[in-house]
Amino acid sequence: MLTFIIGLAILFVGGALYGKFCETVFGPDDRETPAYAKQDGVDYVPMKTWKNALINLLNIAGTGPILGPIQGILFGPVALLAIPIGNVIGGSMHDYMSGMICTRDGGTQMPEMIRNYTNKSVYVLYDIFMCILLLLVGAVFIYTPGDILSTQVLGFSGSPFAVSTWVIYSCIFVYYLIATIFPIDKIIGRVYPVFGLILVFTAVGIFIAIFAKGYPLTNVWDGWNTVGATVSGTLGTDGSTAVMNVSGFDFKGYFGASPFAGSHFIPVFFLTVACGILSGFHSTQTALISRTIESEKEGRMTFYNMMIVEGFIAMCWAAGTMAMINLGADNGGVSMIGTSFAQLSTEAAAVKDGVLQAGFFQAENGSFYHVIAATSVVGVLCRNALGRVGGLVALIGVIVLPVTSGDTALRALRLTLADSLHIRQDSNKKRMGLAIPVFVLVYLILVWAKMDSNGFSTLWRYFAWANQMISLFALACITAYLGIHGKKKYMWMPLIPAGFYAFCTCTYIIHNPAQVKGGEVMSWNAAYAVAAVFTVIYLAVCVINTNKKASLQKAAA
Repeated sequence: MLTFIIGLAILFVGGALYGKFCETVFGPDDRETPAYAKQDGVDYVPMKTWKNALINLLNIAGTGPILGPIQGILFGPVALLAIPIGNVIGGSMHDYMSGMICTRDGGTQMPEMIRNYTNKSVYVLYDIFMCILLLLVGAVFIYTPGDILSTQVLGFSGSPFAVSTWVIYSCIFVYYLIATIFPIDKIIGRVYPVFGLILVFTAVGIFIAIFAKGYPLTNVWDGWNTVGATVSGTLGTDGSTAVMNVSGFDFKGYFGASPFAGSHFIPVFFLTVACGILSGFHSTQTALISRTIESEKEGRMTFYNMMIVEGFIAMCWAAGTMAMINLGADNGGVSMIGTSFAQLSTEAAAVKDGVLQAGFFQAENGSFYHVIAATSVVGVLCRNALGRVGGLVALIGVIVLPVTSGDTALRALRLTLADSLHIRQDSNKKRMGLAIPVFVLVYLILVWAKMDSNGFSTLWRYFAWANQMISLFALACITAYLGIHGKKKYMWMPLIPAGFYAFCTCTYIIHNPAQVKGGEVMSWNAAYAVAAVFTVIYLAVCVINTNKKASLQKAAA
């Protein structure tokens, strides 16, 4: 419990101090914001601080700060310290600086920011890369809320062959289309405050339950050692199963057949827990809000502090999941967590009262272990912490999170394509003409992810990697911005997280933790060596680009 409290202190005290420092470095003033200077009643619309803050929070808080920590906590209590430290000096700074630079530059979207602070080649690469990422975000954030709503709220099977599955997906899909096309204050600005209240209720409810119910949390100086369970016999269709405890079986860091089994904290943890620490996707969302804030001085609350709130959400879900593991399945918790339904055979997965109750996973040694899908941990924790009614409301909040990120992700994609292709967006017809092809691609990705047994796990894995790669572009631009505006002495602020994530993303993709057929592409040690070289080159390019941009700016002046 003490580790959790220390982590919260780092998050809130550190966030208050470093947030003020970031604000001082950037220097917001009273100049007219794009919301007024370019007001068009569609995307450039002045909105109140509280509304912008809630919208930004819901834009950035998808299933990342929920499913990520549920998986990441299997590395142990160190996660409760890594999340707040990374959030304060990495993610919150990244969100604040990205949002403020876009605001200062006239409400630009991220591709234009990349073009302004790097060069045309990097801009084209980023533009293509980000469009792919936003397509993946749109698909992921239809899949996850759709499955949770189907299996844990409405009691359906969630099968790819069930009509109910595609009806639910289609309803979310139609909402996305409406929210993507219509003016931001007509749809998003009206419904988000309600969603925000549900989101806050969910996180605070779990937080209170951690203390009120005395949930067992492990400290970083204690051993993270939990016991699994084997399954004997076959699993009944009603969710019943014969379970035998296996004393001493340690699945520390074990997460099905994934790279968690190797316990490579760096880089796996920092790609698994993106939202809550640092997420490149966030810069695409703060760019949207840069067109609606009424004053630059609102930036700290709207951008920096809302990322701190997301860190709090991630902390609560990480701690809550740890408590459920420590309690064990026999006491209302869980025994072992699997990455997706794909890890459970159709004969083993059983749904009872709309919740995947149990399944079994066959380890390499031939033993079968009791396992529950990561998405089902959501339902277990919500009901345990808040009771049946409160748990249902909390589940609705969890469903809202990805929905309210998916719609703005696709909105950002539409705006990005419009800016890149120079297509005006001043009528519903023009917005629809650009949105329809995008949505067709998203739906095709969704169909593949659902129909392929490993589709979603593959989609989520490379979505996570692409998400962090995107952050490297934004952090390079922040570095250049500081250099251009005579603040080179603060370049370390973006370069520290930039260097760290350059190392993590390169190691991850070089080693190929997907464990594809044929085995590893490269050993971990070799991947670390390659990543170290890549990181040095990346940082050198950032500094060289900054010096070049600063020199050109000085010459022009």
